[in-house]
Amino acid sequence: MSSEAHPSGKPRAEPGRAHGHDGEFGCCPTCGHDLDRHDRHIRFRLPDPVLELPDRESTAGLWMTGPTPDASVMMQVPRLGAFVRVLLPIELTAGYTLTYGLWLAIDPRELTHIFEIWYAPEYPGLVVNGWLANAIEPWGLLASPVVATVRDADQTPYCARSSDPLLDRVLHERWPHELFLDELGRA
Repeated sequence: MSSEAHPSGKPRAEPGRAHGHDGEFGCCPTCGHDLDRHDRHIRFRLPDPVLELPDRESTAGLWMTGPTPDASVMMQVPRLGAFVRVLLPIELTAGYTLTYGLWLAIDPRELTHIFEIWYAPEYPGLVVNGWLANAIEPWGLLASPVVATVRDADQTPYCARSSDPLLDRVLHERWPHELFLDELGRA
């Protein structure tokens, strides 16, 4: 897992980019941790709506918590909205897990509060309400409502539940690993 920058020097762990994507299971080039063929990670660099902008992360007035989208846990884009990083774990058959590091669109009025809590002792009680800002294949799910909560004080919040029936199933059911591992490279 890669670590997000954290002002106190204590990182919030988050999955790296497409762990195991090339079929080799040595060390992650992002964070240096051992790769596990049964615990795959895919990290979206930008929210899908930002990808559609001509200048993407170079858009005038865009604010991020880090120097790049990869090092950021929050972002705000003028006339587009505010985004927070979250984790979306998917339990697969045969003991596999696939965790997406993605962006959640939030009410921009909540960004200051989330920022203040993110780096404070109150972080474990943080609850983030928003909408998926990245499509998740094979379901899509872009803009599905979701509630993210903190499972571990040293990690990014996890998607916990959704009022969208399909997303709630994705979060709570086990899915055939063949749907994903054929795309990522077999274990």
